[in-house]
Amino acid sequence: MGREPRAPRQDRRPRESRQDRMARRARGKVPFRKSLLGRLLLSFVLVATCSVAATTWLAVQTTSGSIQQEQSRYLANDALIYGKLAEYAATHADWSGIEPTVRRLAATTQRRIAVTTQDRRPIADSAPVGSPLPRAQSAALDPLHVDATMVPGATAGDIDPRAVGPFRLLPGERKALHDIARRSVACLADYALTGEIAEGPSGRPYIKVVGGDPSGTLDEYCGGRRLAAATATENSAVADLNARLKKCLTGEKLPPLELNPDLTWGRSGPSPVQSPEPRAPAQDSDSGREPSAMAMPTPTPTARPAVRDPRTGGVTERRTAECVDTARRDQLRDFVAPAAYLFVTDPSGATRPGFALSRSNTLRVAGVAALVLALAAAVTLLLAARLIRPLRALTDAAQRMRDGDDSARVSVATGDEIGRLSAAFNDMSQERQRLAEQRKAMVSDVAHELRTPVSNIRGWLEAVEDGLAEPDDALNSSLLEEALQLQHIIDDLQDLAAADAGTLRVHPEAVRLGDILDQVASAQRARAAAAGVALTVAPADLGLRADPVRLRQAVGNLVSNAIRHTPPGGSVSLRGWTDDDDHVVIDVSDTGAGIAPDDLPHVFDRFWRAEKSRNRSTGGSGLGLSIVRQLAESHGGRATAVSKGPGQGSTFTLRLPPGP
Repeated sequence: MGREPRAPRQDRRPRESRQDRMARRARGKVPFRKSLLGRLLLSFVLVATCSVAATTWLAVQTTSGSIQQEQSRYLANDALIYGKLAEYAATHADWSGIEPTVRRLAATTQRRIAVTTQDRRPIADSAPVGSPLPRAQSAALDPLHVDATMVPGATAGDIDPRAVGPFRLLPGERKALHDIARRSVACLADYALTGEIAEGPSGRPYIKVVGGDPSGTLDEYCGGRRLAAATATENSAVADLNARLKKCLTGEKLPPLELNPDLTWGRSGPSPVQSPEPRAPAQDSDSGREPSAMAMPTPTPTARPAVRDPRTGGVTERRTAECVDTARRDQLRDFVAPAAYLFVTDPSGATRPGFALSRSNTLRVAGVAALVLALAAAVTLLLAARLIRPLRALTDAAQRMRDGDDSARVSVATGDEIGRLSAAFNDMSQERQRLAEQRKAMVSDVAHELRTPVSNIRGWLEAVEDGLAEPDDALNSSLLEEALQLQHIIDDLQDLAAADAGTLRVHPEAVRLGDILDQVASAQRARAAAAGVALTVAPADLGLRADPVRLRQAVGNLVSNAIRHTPPGGSVSLRGWTDDDDHVVIDVSDTGAGIAPDDLPHVFDRFWRAEKSRNRSTGGSGLGLSIVRQLAESHGGRATAVSKGPGQGSTFTLRLPPGP
């Protein structure tokens, strides 16, 4: 029944048990770093990191640049607002006409501008009437104490250079001085010098000599001193200032002092230091600025050396300078607007500038975002293409298999889950091809196994019908033997079909292994004696749960197979024992023909026989050992075979779970 016929095929593989498959899968587990999940996670992290980095860089660059631009714009607007309003305060005696200027500046700078008195009473406001003011003012508008950071050329606490008061020239004086200035410029041209006429806050013109005038040509030859001479208006303003200064000096008990038209001074009366005679101030040719007090009416007590009192030292000098400053401010107070508070905010009320992307920056952000998106899409497509390529190959191979190509295979290029899937598909395809070939071979083998007894029965019956043979007892016995053989093949096929369909039922119960072995030995002794083979049984006092009928069938098939392949004079032994895992082990050993190493993996295949002739005298149908394996697996065990080689015998083993 089993191991003889049909030579092994090169592509046949031993059938794996469930335990072997689970062990192989466990050994083939893919490390996370090489797995598809790991690669997808790494790809996602890479794309996300690059996208976040690019977006962050873009946001930082764009935001920083935009904030700097906005800050620069707001600072420039604040300086413009303060400068215009401070100029108005320095050139007007009150704030009565400031409203149009405030409205115009608010429209230009898109800011809310409010001017109030020092007790926060509104003077002018670009916002609707009743709009609340911020808690703190943005700046103070005081032409007598300017903010040096907002007025070029001024220092902290200075009088606004544009506040000239009574020093402002009359139109006729201004015209006369401009005529002198033009003649002076023409004179300079005769000396190969270039002069430019500029005008100071008081309306006094002065000349800037391009490249400088180191030889003093303007003053000596071109009427520079005449141009710098004080006008009647300026002399009147200086006289008024000296009167105010005298009052302060008298009150402070300081020596008398007379200011020159350029607001420098020397002391009147006896003094330890002789003051030089007053002279017209020279123009600063290099800088183009007018240093004289008449052009820039700012108190400059250090423009000429002050008199130091040897008895009081620097105290007298400091107090004198304070009186000059006080007199100057007192003189200008009626010509400038009173001190006020300036409030500059956003239209929404925020005192600090807000942030909004410009159109160019918005387009830049959109462009870089689109670029990042395109790069991310490109990387994703590249990764997806690499991942999809083996899936497409698998799909193509599966379609070829569906169309009947059992040789369809895919190449395994990676060790991740897709690689394992490809390997599993190849195994499935190879197994399917093997099963297809086995099915073809099985059909041929079944036809051969059934043809022999059917042909014998038909031949003898036709001979009896034709009168060529007598239906005696010998013929009847021969026909019965052929019918029994046919029935045996059909029963084996039915058992295998039930095992494949999962309907092979076993009814386990508590049995004694020794009784099973003794019963099998008793049933096979007559056949062993007829074959000249010694059959022995080792005592086995073991218990297990098994179907006694199916267990006897499995052991009987092994013993029958061993007797068939053991020559006369040989022996067959049965032994039962337990292994280290408490499994019940049944060994059927013989001293027969043995099995070649290449044939061992196929001895439990259906209809498999070592020799191709399928001679009945050298073997059975090739189904007995297949049934043994199915019965062992239905009991939760397994069947194995070992052999040292041809002529050295074989041992077939059933390993079954222990009993309760």
